[in-house]
Amino acid sequence: QVQLVESGGGSVQAGGSLRLSCLASGYTAAINYIGWFRQAPGKEREGVAVISNIDGSSYYADSVQARFTASQDKAKNTLYLQMSSLKPDDTATYYCAARAGLGRPSDPLGRYEYDTWGQGTQVTVSS
Repeated sequence: QVQLVESGGGSVQAGGSLRLSCLASGYTAAINYIGWFRQAPGKEREGVAVISNIDGSSYYADSVQARFTASQDKAKNTLYLQMSSLKPDDTATYYCAARAGLGRPSDPLGRYEYDTWGQGTQVTVSS
């Protein structure tokens, strides 16, 4: 079993930057995809950035391409999300999610592909 704990959220002005962290524990060797999702009030949870531990591929939502970068420090079992040029539309609760032992997903950014979730961390971007 895998556990995920996010940190690093906060409030920032538009144009600013934040870095989120997700510490994984438990049977982390089983994780084959891990990434970030977000959910704004009244909206569905959406995939933001995902990394494949199978082949190292990264996947990004069009809305964050070139602004957000996901990375991992496997020695620390930690996933990061570096967010730059933040916009008010980026305001949401950000969740770390992992897919363990289930093979390749049909949609790496699809929320239903992931079976383990963190508790979320709030990011608020003001204009």
